[in-house]
Amino acid sequence: MKNDFSQGAVWKNILAQSVPLLFAQLIQLLYNVVDRIYIGHLPDIGDMALTGIGLAFPLTTFIAAFTNLFGQGGTPLFSIARGAGEDKRAEKILGQSFMLLTASSIIIFALCFSFRKPVLYLFGASDESYAYADSYLKIYLFGTTFSMLSTGLNGFINAQGFPKTGMLTIFIGAAMNLVLDPVFIFAFNMGIEGAAIATVISQAVSAAWAVSFFFGKRTLYHIRKATLIPDFKLIKSITALGLSGFIVQGTNCMVQAVCTRTLREFGGDLYVGVMTVINSVREIFNLPVQSLTGGSQPVIGYNYGAKKYARVRKAIIFMAAVGIAYTVAAWAVVLAFPHIIVSVFTSDAEMVEIGSHALGIYFFGFCFMALQFTGQSSFTALRCTKRAIFFSLLRKAIIVVPLTLLLPRMGFGADGVFLAEPISNVLGGLACFITMLLTLYRKLPKEDVPDGEIPKLSEKKT
Repeated sequence: MKNDFSQGAVWKNILAQSVPLLFAQLIQLLYNVVDRIYIGHLPDIGDMALTGIGLAFPLTTFIAAFTNLFGQGGTPLFSIARGAGEDKRAEKILGQSFMLLTASSIIIFALCFSFRKPVLYLFGASDESYAYADSYLKIYLFGTTFSMLSTGLNGFINAQGFPKTGMLTIFIGAAMNLVLDPVFIFAFNMGIEGAAIATVISQAVSAAWAVSFFFGKRTLYHIRKATLIPDFKLIKSITALGLSGFIVQGTNCMVQAVCTRTLREFGGDLYVGVMTVINSVREIFNLPVQSLTGGSQPVIGYNYGAKKYARVRKAIIFMAAVGIAYTVAAWAVVLAFPHIIVSVFTSDAEMVEIGSHALGIYFFGFCFMALQFTGQSSFTALRCTKRAIFFSLLRKAIIVVPLTLLLPRMGFGADGVFLAEPISNVLGGLACFITMLLTLYRKLPKEDVPDGEIPKLSEKKT
């Protein structure tokens, strides 16, 4: 079979998926990070413009949550169907995910655009910062469908064994964004609105590339009219498996909203801008370990579907070891160069000083994030839905949100908002990883069982 993940060294299969995915996600990250870098260095208004972008974060994360629900929900099912040789089912999963991404994006756009003003004030906007947030968001939202399709469908490209094509999906749009950003922001003197226009155009190009791939000759599975008819049983399976990723982003949305509102109360608009910078730095440093775990999922799912259980065990071990080593190194870099890192995003001296201090607090114990990513990805790839959902909720909703509200009121002030993250990394990461080892990893046979039954890893029979 073409692109057979059950052959060759497991670590090579993972890296073959992860490295192109890393570049693709790095390029995708440039969509937003480059906007923030340009905006943060705008003369006179850079710090307040960054605050406006920070206020828009929860809504953009809300969009990403639904992308995960239908994109990441369909991809593991798709990989398992491929590994089991069920090509018709795999193609139907692709079609259902495409239909769900498209339909939901239209509804999300209408809701977010209509209620953006009260929502932004709910998130902690002041009259001054609202003007910048609204200028960006009212344009950015027009790219909702483009963003969800390009990101949601990219997993299906990678899961077929075409990671370079998946990388190009993001590269084309991001390269365009890099070129268009300075043109619209500075040459056309459109400021924050220009950044949003450049992003929407770039997302449209990425979406067109991704969709066209599934109507072309290279793909192993096509988007067909017959597969777009709603199959509610399959939709239930997709959403159940995607619920973990949805909750991850959904709780991120909630955390961002709680953080911006609390920082506005205990620090003011400047601290909201600092959190915008910290979120940007976190996205950058999370990227390699996210790519590693994202590249591991189709390999794990495929081998599980093919009953190659020893290879599944090897994939989990490799994912954990490399992830821990990387996050330890990343933590050391942040501790060594906080001022330089923050200065990339702003030239405001006060924001650099406050941001450097906050960065050191926020990234403490960053290595425990690798444990969270490994456990979460293993649960998702092997359809352990309830456990994946629980640990998504545990770290953010059960630990971070209460601490974000309590610590500032216990005498820590604005620092309490930044302190909530490392506490959640340690508690949530350890709990997720240890549970994965005890309830999933130990149940996998140590040897491949070509003619054996699939072991019961999830709550329902697989």
